[in-house]
Amino acid sequence: MRNHPTMYNSVYPVHKRPLVVRTNVDYEFTTIAVDQVTAADGSYEVLFLGTDKGTVQKVIVLPRNDLQTEELILEEVEVFKVPTPITTMKISSKRQQLYVASVVGVTQLALHRCDVYGEACADCCLARDPYCAWDGKSCSRYSASQKRRSRRQDVKNGNPNRLCRGYNSNVNKNTLQTVQYGVESSSTFLECQARSPHAAIKWHFHKDNSDRRREVRSDGRVMKTDQGLLLRSLQASDSGMYTCTATEKNFKHTLMKLQLVVLSSQAVNSVLLESGSRPQTSAWTPSVGQYRELLSILSQPEMGLINQYCHDYWQLADTQRDSSSIKPSELNEQKKPRNRRHHGEEHEDQDET
Repeated sequence: MRNHPTMYNSVYPVHKRPLVVRTNVDYEFTTIAVDQVTAADGSYEVLFLGTDKGTVQKVIVLPRNDLQTEELILEEVEVFKVPTPITTMKISSKRQQLYVASVVGVTQLALHRCDVYGEACADCCLARDPYCAWDGKSCSRYSASQKRRSRRQDVKNGNPNRLCRGYNSNVNKNTLQTVQYGVESSSTFLECQARSPHAAIKWHFHKDNSDRRREVRSDGRVMKTDQGLLLRSLQASDSGMYTCTATEKNFKHTLMKLQLVVLSSQAVNSVLLESGSRPQTSAWTPSVGQYRELLSILSQPEMGLINQYCHDYWQLADTQRDSSSIKPSELNEQKKPRNRRHHGEEHEDQDET
């Protein structure tokens, strides 16, 4: 290599540092595919990174200044049902597909899934996906050839306060509002997840018939996780409205409102006695460490495979149950043709003899 003039010196990246760095993770990158994407504010390189756990990370690297870059994970997709290292990836610009291969097989993924970013201009803008733009009604595939006055896209900055003026009023219209019940001295989990992995989640609580609200913070009974809010040893004072909000790029919007109703254990036991069920004598409350282990298990990619297996198993059980519920008359009718055919075969055997 020293004899070749173009390879005498080392070739460094533009900023003389790796584009993507991962530390303290339980996976390794195995392969890479790069797509050049044209957006409203320039051209971007989208990196598709395969891992040894069978997932594909969709990443873009944005320039902050002349010396620094910003790495942005757009999404991470589980490709195969059984986690297996990804060996090869190829991009088809014509079909807009990513073909992914491993030792177990080959599959394909769409390069863009703009509909997963929600139905609001702010959500589409905060995604900062160069493939997608807000078209005035939904988050859809960006096309440079289509000029629309209502189109909004800003991959570099992603500022919904500036881009989505006039559309932000619709952000909270689709806020999910639910009612959840809990029992005194037991535990409950309030689920709330942001669409963007870069959003900061906050919980606020206020009692019924009161405008005063306070931020929910972690303590001995309350634990905040990436999936939601865990309340241990419920008390009657925990009843009220819980609001989950997400903040990103100085833009805040409400993801969900949940009305928690805490029932007294005495009332629940009396109902169980009336119905003939065995009342609860005491409530077992796991420790915070046990809850952390449980949540880490539930957040693993394999849980999706387990859920799919259970779903398929229940469907198979229902099918077998339906097939076993044949009436005796139907069974006799099914046996008659076989008996006739058998007798016919016996007569033929007798004739031959």
